[in-house]
Amino acid sequence: MTTTQVTHPPVDAVPAGHAVLVLEDGTRYSGRAYGATGRTLGEVVFSTGMTGYQETLTDPSYAGQIVLMTAPHIGNTGANDTDMESRKIWVAGFVVRDPARRVSNFRAERSLDEDLVNDGVVGISGIDTRAVTRHIRSAGAMRAGVFSGADLDLSEDEQLTLVREQAGMAGRNLSAEVTTPERYDLPAAEGVERVGSIAVLDLGIKRATVQYLSEHGFDVIVLPASTSLEQIREIAPDALFYSNGPGDPAASDEAVVLLRELLRDGIPYFGICFGNQLLGRALGFGTYKLPFGHRGINQPVLDKRTGRVEITAQNHGFAVDAPIEGELDAPEGFGRVQVSHYSLNDQVVEGLECLDIPAFSVQYHPEAAAGPHDAFYLFNRFRELVSTRSARSTGGKTQEA
Repeated sequence: MTTTQVTHPPVDAVPAGHAVLVLEDGTRYSGRAYGATGRTLGEVVFSTGMTGYQETLTDPSYAGQIVLMTAPHIGNTGANDTDMESRKIWVAGFVVRDPARRVSNFRAERSLDEDLVNDGVVGISGIDTRAVTRHIRSAGAMRAGVFSGADLDLSEDEQLTLVREQAGMAGRNLSAEVTTPERYDLPAAEGVERVGSIAVLDLGIKRATVQYLSEHGFDVIVLPASTSLEQIREIAPDALFYSNGPGDPAASDEAVVLLRELLRDGIPYFGICFGNQLLGRALGFGTYKLPFGHRGINQPVLDKRTGRVEITAQNHGFAVDAPIEGELDAPEGFGRVQVSHYSLNDQVVEGLECLDIPAFSVQYHPEAAAGPHDAFYLFNRFRELVSTRSARSTGGKTQEA
């Protein structure tokens, strides 16, 4: 688990004292305390989004990570309840260059600093984030720590030892830390033709995803990551969805076994991000850790079906190991599979499409919270897949609302 020790001063007295970012290779960056003070440890990664910092902070996929924003000025529009993508801030730490000195937006309900302090997020500001980003791009994402307040009394060797002794992201299963503690439901939105029910395995889902599934005609049943095969079969959903989430897909064997059984049941499946990696594993392909990952809202992806380039929102540090060209035979016996999308930056697999069973997935965020809406069509594509299958099973008659 991520180790965080914090002090909670009054919001109007947030200290602006010294802070230091320490990387596991011994590199150090000095700056000012930002948010809560104390000590936090995690994997340092960078996000290239020019906006959407609140959605980034509250994305459960960032659990266990110290997030560095490459955009130089953060906090201008403050924070509000509407843009929260989950119940809290999940990042282990936050690194920015220039935090806004005042909030300037009609939607703001408070400052970003207040949210960081209230959720105990230790951060650092006033450092050259471009230099840190270039270092991570060369050396790769690595373990790190932010130290401020009383933890500055630790020697440099003691700080570095704490950084190096923490667990890395590889091999970590974090789904249990971020999933919903209990089932909750959201009916299909009013005025939309109902498609059926969809079981959503919450591995770190964002609120926008649940809302968009509802707006596309699904009765959404959000389930904890620990939900068993028998429990899902008892629900008898018309479709299955695996969400985004943090951690190493190679450490999520239970979710993979569950998915294999449900795919054999013939249930239509849609997965995003972590759900793409787990579909890859369920089909029999491997996964691997990327050098520094893809994070931000400006990642170019090619849809091989249409030849269209999509600008996508992404947050992942692992990827599916499969060739991007040609039809493949799924090692686990699910028929033909093809890579449907791939990254134009580094040719990493960005989507999988099963040709003999009703299942597909993408490595990015079609709900675009925050981000561009180029990939929003995927919700319609899945709706059509489920509707077509339902029509066939009912002799050509679709389900009524």
